[in-house]
Amino acid sequence: MRPSWIAVDLNAIEENARAISQAVRPAALCAVVKADGYGHGDVPVAEAVLRGGATWLAVALVSEGVRLREADIEAPILVLAEPDSGDIPTMLRWNLTPTVYGEPFAMALGETADEMVPVHLKVDTGMHRVGADPGEALALARFVDQHPNLWLQAVWTHFAVSEEDRDFTEQQLRDLMAFRKQLDDEGIDLEMMHAANTAGALDYPEARLDLVRVGVGLYGLRPAPGVGPGVSLKPAMRVLSRVAYTRRLPAGARPSYGRHRPLPAAATVATVPIGYADGVARRLSSTGGEVLVNGKRYPFAGAVTMDQIVVDVGDDPVAVGDEVVLLGDDITAEEWADRLDTINYEIVCDFGPRLPRVYTGGSHGE
Repeated sequence: MRPSWIAVDLNAIEENARAISQAVRPAALCAVVKADGYGHGDVPVAEAVLRGGATWLAVALVSEGVRLREADIEAPILVLAEPDSGDIPTMLRWNLTPTVYGEPFAMALGETADEMVPVHLKVDTGMHRVGADPGEALALARFVDQHPNLWLQAVWTHFAVSEEDRDFTEQQLRDLMAFRKQLDDEGIDLEMMHAANTAGALDYPEARLDLVRVGVGLYGLRPAPGVGPGVSLKPAMRVLSRVAYTRRLPAGARPSYGRHRPLPAAATVATVPIGYADGVARRLSSTGGEVLVNGKRYPFAGAVTMDQIVVDVGDDPVAVGDEVVLLGDDITAEEWADRLDTINYEIVCDFGPRLPRVYTGGSHGE
């Protein structure tokens, strides 16, 4: 077995879900487990968050919802975007809750269904990605409410800048509530409304409504520094490997593709069998990236390659088989994100299927 892997702490995910569930009560927790559970593994994550108090799950794709159902997960599963109409029979067969924001999809859904289907109508209040325009949403709500095979269970929106712009976020919430007032005036009843993502759930009590959709927080990450300071979250992912080869090189040697950087002094260079095909961004080697070997930080010695990295360990006694931590302990997803000018979400999602997931906690181990 290749000595590179991702260690996922399911107890941490369960406890994160529990802490968030307690913080947002009486609102319910919808755990977002799309993108293979943000790289942590969708089915084990779903099982952990449900143990931690989540009552809903959310995915981006019908196929993601089917994977959960095939694992015997029975909780309600919201599909966050309209799929191709050809996926409607699969969605209905597996009892996945559709999001709608266009009349063509709503019509196709109603025509395909042979029994009442709960629908969550998404309204665009400022994210401008998907969602019904507020000027058109009322007509769509009427259509769903009046269709014999559709039930308007919920209306929702998505915050664009809840981690940084309170004024805009509060305006989005006001716009959603104004739409709710229109529905009330029409006599259209709803079971629930939802708007809050992780930052919205933790920092805007008024935005929790009936349900919060939390993603990155479940994995122990915050969407921005300072979000949810009163809620304790523990990162659940560590990315690990082992030294596969060492070689002593003289000062001035230039390891790896491109020979971009000379060694400042004679040093041992350790080769580690993990690379950009696994999710280790190539630019880390030119932006000050480091790894831990036996608990000590060391810099990259040259460019990240597809399957391997090289690390300058100086004169320290590093040997084949020694553990290497690429992410975890005191090397955080936030550190990687800062070095790569991106966000911690992208860091954890980028680790690909070549890296096996090893689980601790829950039913997967101790």
